Amino acid sequence: MIYELDGIKYDVVIEKKNNKNLYIRVKSDMKIHVTCNYFVSKGMIKKVLDENENALRKMVKQINRGIEKNNKFFYLGHEYDIIISEDINEVKIIDNKIFAKNEKMLNKWYNNEIIRIFDERYVYVFNHFKENVKSPILKIRNMKTRWGVYNRKNHTITLNSRLIEFDISKIDYVIIHELSHILHFNHSKEFWGVVSKYCNNYKEIRKEMRE
Repeated sequence: MIYELDGIKYDVVIEKKNNKNLYIRVKSDMKIHVTCNYFVSKGMIKKVLDENENALRKMVKQINRGIEKNNKFFYLGHEYDIIISEDINEVKIIDNKIFAKNEKMLNKWYNNEIIRIFDERYVYVFNHFKENVKSPILKIRNMKTRWGVYNRKNHTITLNSRLIEFDISKIDYVIIHELSHILHFNHSKEFWGVVSKYCNNYKEIRKEMRE
């Protein structure tokens, strides 16, 4: 089934289940996914889509923004253009451009920067932490839904590798957040009191990181 919205044709993927309600989603494949009851006809689906054009536009816009962001290169809060040249022997940053010989060189440099900067910021923040806590083991990995995690059982802090896209203040905030969980394994008033002690603008940072 094809559905046209603002002159653009979208594939409609219909999944029928034994449920009462009809659900509409636009996924990253830029297809409209509809979940509905077995007895719902294509005509009824089109009618529902027509009635929800504004919601569909918002979904499409949100997906497009995500795709656009993923195609950009961010490093410590700045957006850079990538310049690939065989003449480059090492990665260089000049103004708003990052120069590299090839993608392999760029990725290796980027991963090394993640480890270097996260280690430096972790040591810096922990050394300024006045509470009497034992230093956790620092881990780094890519996570889809969280910027950081404190594991009380293993006494480890895991940072999302994608934090490298943000400026230093936001990386520090996530480290402060997870260190505070050692003292308060919740999001109580006492927990936020510790966070605000070391990051008094944490509310603004949280808002910016959600956008």
